[in-house]
Amino acid sequence: MSAFLSANIGNIVVILILITVVALSIRSMIKSKKSGKGGCGCGCASCAMKGSCHTTKK
Repeated sequence: MSAFLSANIGNIVVILILITVVALSIRSMIKSKKSGKGGCGCGCASCAMKGSCHTTKK
């Protein structure tokens, strides 16, 4: 097991970093969706889909 880890430590570190970045990205997307922010990051005034993407909360 030790030989496997020492031979592949570079790959393991890169994979762990990628998993962390993807998890943080997904977490950020979920938090922004829950807070009512859009996914595109721009204003909705000139968007063709402005009426269907954000529903008004009653």
